[in-house]
Amino acid sequence: MKNTIKNTLLLLFIIASQLVSAQYGAQKKGDYYFSQFSYAKAIPFYENMLEGNFNTSHAHKQLAECYLLIRDFNKAMPHFEAVINNADIPTDYYFKYAMALHSNGQTNEAAKWLRKYKKYNKNDSRVKRFLEDGNFASVVFNSRERYEVSELHFNTSGSDFGAYIHKGNLYFASTRVDEGSQKTYGWNGEPWLDLFYVEEGNTSSVPKAVKGDVNSKYHESSLAFSTDYKKDTVMYFTRNNYFQNKEGYGLQKDNNLKIYKAEFIDGEWETVKSLRINSDLYSTGHPTVSPDRKRLYFASDRPGGYGGTDIYYSEIHDRGGIGKPVNAGPIINTEGNEMFPFVNIEGKLFFSSDGHVGFGQLDVFSTIIDIDGNFVDVINLGRPINSAADDFGFFAEDNGINGYISSNRKGGKGSDDIYKFEFTPSLAVEGIVRDAINNQPLNNVAIALFDQKTKEKVGETMTDDNGKYKMFISRKRNYMIEAVRKTHPHKNIFFSTQETSRATKIKTLDIMLEPILDVKLLAGLNKIYFDFNKSNIRPDAALELDKVVKLMTQTYPDMIIKLEAHTDPVGSHKYNDALSERRAKSTYEYLLANGVPKHHILSYKGFGKRMPINECTSKKDCSPEELELNRRTEFPVIQIKGKSVNAK
Repeated sequence: MKNTIKNTLLLLFIIASQLVSAQYGAQKKGDYYFSQFSYAKAIPFYENMLEGNFNTSHAHKQLAECYLLIRDFNKAMPHFEAVINNADIPTDYYFKYAMALHSNGQTNEAAKWLRKYKKYNKNDSRVKRFLEDGNFASVVFNSRERYEVSELHFNTSGSDFGAYIHKGNLYFASTRVDEGSQKTYGWNGEPWLDLFYVEEGNTSSVPKAVKGDVNSKYHESSLAFSTDYKKDTVMYFTRNNYFQNKEGYGLQKDNNLKIYKAEFIDGEWETVKSLRINSDLYSTGHPTVSPDRKRLYFASDRPGGYGGTDIYYSEIHDRGGIGKPVNAGPIINTEGNEMFPFVNIEGKLFFSSDGHVGFGQLDVFSTIIDIDGNFVDVINLGRPINSAADDFGFFAEDNGINGYISSNRKGGKGSDDIYKFEFTPSLAVEGIVRDAINNQPLNNVAIALFDQKTKEKVGETMTDDNGKYKMFISRKRNYMIEAVRKTHPHKNIFFSTQETSRATKIKTLDIMLEPILDVKLLAGLNKIYFDFNKSNIRPDAALELDKVVKLMTQTYPDMIIKLEAHTDPVGSHKYNDALSERRAKSTYEYLLANGVPKHHILSYKGFGKRMPINECTSKKDCSPEELELNRRTEFPVIQIKGKSVNAK
């Protein structure tokens, strides 16, 4: 019966550990989709965290923002209410909550929280301007800055723009003159645009012109890579016939752009073909391809649009043919100009526009789709992605952290420059919990994370079989980790993320736990039974003593103990002294016979009924359970490693 209970408890413990691991995986996946602007995809993972009661504060905050951005205000409200009064809630959530309340018709309550937000953000003119213009999603997203931007080493005094990463190289358009080029200058005295590539991340790499038939006597820019139906690599790019300031990458009435397709043959780009969607009567350019290679997005000023230039898409047929252009619709397109589309690994569309509310001229925007896949709004990516000048050519790498934009903002080297951006990634604390004596990893250590300021538990997990744990944390916080294991006393570790850099994604914090000086706990012993009036080692007792052998020969080979046997108070001292002495000796001999060094057991002794652990004196005043507690074998630890310890 007891073995059944033990096995059941062990099974439950294993299941609990697996559930914690699954919940951590849900948070990791949810945060990934959130960073990719795929809010509808993130929602079920955060909901899963709530169902498992895992890091619920984080889940509520993320769900509140996800539902807010896809405009499902009723579902956003309970998640805001679950965390909005927490002492450590970022103040930007006051504003988000106010927006949700206002959109849900609770205008008085919304005003209350908006006043509370302004108390902490008195000079936030950006929010005021967005409120006046009514760009809801951008207000929510831009309540805090999320990017760092840096200029690249190869920018020139001319134009460099339209970065795209392919097989470790960064491709872009530039007016620089390649040494091997036979091109002449354009009519306005500036060099023609060509396509170049440079090794990504290598600051000493020198850009080289793309080989083959892509670069011509005209301008080439705005490229994207994909594969054809044969899985061969293909390139789509834009070509036009003259260049003057922005007109080299813009779509103007008198500046006819066309999209071309090139194939990679024997190390060069050959077989350049014009797409059927091109026309001599209007421009078609700035191509990008969805990750599944089923849709080509582009910009065009063809008739029937909403403004100057619009974002369109065409289906790519199985054999590579390009279908009829479809306007992306009024959520994306305005009476202004929308151009430079890009689709990230999760299928999320980004583009530049001067028609949506922005910080300057062309700004970069992301689309928001609801659970059904419909466009519901757009997000201005805010500063520093966008500036008072033109910001365009957005490209995001698959990790959702790094990417590139092009801009003619002040401070650059030329008329257009390429900048690298880094999204502020989620931050996690991780480490390995080890035994401080033998340095072995400890599994099933309960790790609880507390905010030092509020004392609130903000996360919990358990170490895996390799002693590893990982939890997501926030920046600009002070934390305490509590590590707990039955075999090791509690330990508190304090750390801070106040100075953690934006680029840091993992904070490593290994933990050493001192073992408790209790052989029964360390070995996981159950009761050691002897037959009535006997001292021989029964088979079930042997199984328990084998745990002690393993503990003293493998886990802690320097351990030194004493061995003590005790009886219940029934019977005379003489009887119980002799019985406990025999039992102590048989236990001692079993341990020696199975590998425990003789000098690691300093003594063995039977104490009879002289050292009870409760107030029992006889069968009359004690229950059977109380009597049994006194029938025990003790293993006082004298030394566990290097030095003796207090046996008491």
